Amino acid sequence: MPGTTPAARFVGEFDRWSQQDVSPKLRLSPTFEPRYQIWYPHAVGKNPAAVPADAATPARGTDLRSRTRRALQAEITAVAFDLFDRQGFEATTINQIAAEAGLSRSSFFRYFATKEDVVLLGVEERGLVLRDALAGRPADETPWQALRQALNAIIESNTENPERTLRLSRMMVDTPSLQGRQMQRQNSWQRLLAPELARRLGIPPTDSSDPRPRALASAALGCYDAAHTVWRDSDGTADLTALLGQAMSVLTD
Repeated sequence: MPGTTPAARFVGEFDRWSQQDVSPKLRLSPTFEPRYQIWYPHAVGKNPAAVPADAATPARGTDLRSRTRRALQAEITAVAFDLFDRQGFEATTINQIAAEAGLSRSSFFRYFATKEDVVLLGVEERGLVLRDALAGRPADETPWQALRQALNAIIESNTENPERTLRLSRMMVDTPSLQGRQMQRQNSWQRLLAPELARRLGIPPTDSSDPRPRALASAALGCYDAAHTVWRDSDGTADLTALLGQAMSVLTD
């Protein structure tokens, strides 16, 4: 377009992209804020030694695109949870979620690969934040102490929206297909935590024969799950931080 600056052309292209294939229910306005917050990772202090000095910074355009996508995913999640509350997870279909959100079925799959992903959105990202939180703990902490403090990152995410966390936890218990995905999460988080734990234990990165890093990760996550179960059974009234402290201390006292 003659007379238009590159910056203006970029903004125009981004605006057109953010509106494409999106129903009026989900179309973004200049003051748009998701009505139903889902959890996404935020910056966590990292161990400088674990971050290359020349690590690339994400491009601004990529960040804007991701934020728009996440906002739309949050809106679809809100619609889906409303249906889950009324009908149950198993009885709710992808077609119903898409129709309620004003999307076609094919458009739904641009944001979620499966119905389970609507519930578990952010689980893998939480694992990454937990890994980074562990890497950012002081070097003089023992691996177990570092794990305990790193898990605060997950507890903090729960307190951002405790009602949703409680609903999600109950749904996980009541739904067999989600229980299987929860087991996958446990294994993936162990793999993410093991390298940093191995470094703290003085185990060479190439040594995969030592079970201690995975054992520590598994034990800490098991303590978290035990604490979270008690918190869920209390209808979210118990202090999850205190429960986690009790669960982890019983293995060291």
